[in-house]
Amino acid sequence: MADPLIGGVGCPHWSTSRDIVAIRFHCCGRTYPCLHCHDEAEGHRIVTWPRALFDTGDAVLCRACGHWMTVQAYLDSGSCCPGCAASFNPGCSRHAHLYFDVDGV
Repeated sequence: MADPLIGGVGCPHWSTSRDIVAIRFHCCGRTYPCLHCHDEAEGHRIVTWPRALFDTGDAVLCRACGHWMTVQAYLDSGSCCPGCAASFNPGCSRHAHLYFDVDGV
């Protein structure tokens, strides 16, 4: 069965053509396009990715091509997928603190 996140754009909360990332949430290991999608589906609070794990594991998915990135690779990407060069919504950087422990970084 195909992954419904791959090839998707946006979600009910964010819907520009550049809203193509999904986050594997550290708290539950499930992947959603945004924190609101997570909150609607899960019965727990979001736990941000700790800084100590920024260089480990698949944390951010490019929905355009299916390329997974670590948190650090995503933060360093310049709003562009290293797998397919698709542009990510640059405004998402304002929300990084909601997903990743970036305070003081």
